[in-house]
Amino acid sequence: YEPYGLSGAAYDSKSFGVGSQESAGEGLAFNTDGTKMYVVGSGSDTVYEYDLSTAFDISTTAYNSISFSVASQETTPGGLDFSSDGTKMYIAGYTNDTVFQYTLSTPWDLSTASYASLSFDVSGEEDGLQFVVFNPAGSKMYIRGFTNNTFYQYSLSTPYNVSTASYDSVSFSPTAQGSQPISLAFNADGTKCFVANGNTDAIFQYSLSSAYDVGTASYDSISLDVSSQDN
Repeated sequence: YEPYGLSGAAYDSKSFGVGSQESAGEGLAFNTDGTKMYVVGSGSDTVYEYDLSTAFDISTTAYNSISFSVASQETTPGGLDFSSDGTKMYIAGYTNDTVFQYTLSTPWDLSTASYASLSFDVSGEEDGLQFVVFNPAGSKMYIRGFTNNTFYQYSLSTPYNVSTASYDSVSFSPTAQGSQPISLAFNADGTKCFVANGNTDAIFQYSLSSAYDVGTASYDSISLDVSSQDN
């Protein structure tokens, strides 16, 4: 078993449907200890909060009747992420091509969320924003849209303050493995990243020679076919 190594990955035969809350779920996030899950989608323009009775085991998930509408900022949200301490939330959507920032006065509790009146327009790089993720320190942000099928990297001069973002002139377009790279995730130290591709129904593994710098990513020739679960 290799942590964060796709070569040993196998389906756990566990799943959880969110259709009762969101008909077009797109963004997914967990809190750091795996006892909370969050989903956002363009069907209701709302973030929904779930509890997991067993950490990171999605078969133990239950909706806790807590939600937060982001429709005042974005009517087609697709991307969702949180700060590592759960006090900030970020929404990316393709109506405005903007990342919006929210404050949670109680960490990880959506009932305490409010718009922080902070945002960052990424239309200079991408038209059709659908995805956002931060590094654990909040000093880097990565976005993707459906127009260019490319991940773009930004630096934040104030960690987790999205209004201080600036484009690094660094991008990552892993289309050699499939024409529709959808989402990006990192391992704990930023030396590996994983891309889910909608064209090939697989997740691909890459190594980064410089941690959290997607411009240094190279394909490991390791992938995981998930077409038996989702196409």
